[in-house]
Order: sequence, then structure tokens, then C-alpha cells
Amino acid sequence: MNVYQMMSTSIFQTIVTMGCYDKGMKTILLNLYVLAMVAAIFGVDFAFFRNQFWERLAANIGIVLVFAAFYLIFLKRP
Repeated sequence: MNVYQMMSTSIFQTIVTMGCYDKGMKTILLNLYVLAMVAAIFGVDFAFFRNQFWERLAANIGIVLVFAAFYLIFLKRP
């Protein structure tokens, strides 16, 4: 794999193609992904929607849907 191919792929795909991908690594990466989603939800909640319940709920659902779509499109292995 040359440098240009590595730059065009995501870090997760690079890990998979380099052969250092096992069940333990998958668990760690998935936990980091979920942690990033939780951090994004808390950050948006406290920065923008502190006293607005319905707007906060809608934003949280939107963030979860965006993270789920990104996971299904780019990160899920068949």
C-alpha cells in the first residue's frame, strides 16, 4: 500500500488492510467511536440547548442518526 492510498482511506480501513485488526482492536475502536458520539451529544447539549427540551431531543436524535449513518457507510465490515 503506497502513501497516496493510505491518505485516501480512513484510519479504520488502514488498520484493517495493514493486518493489525483483530477482535480486541475492533472493540477498542467501537468504544472510541461511541465515546466520540457521547462527547458530541454532551457538547451540543450544554453549549446550545441547555433549557430547551424538545430542541435538545431533536438535536440528540439527529447526532445519533448521523453517527449511525457514518458507521454503516464507512466503518461496517461485511
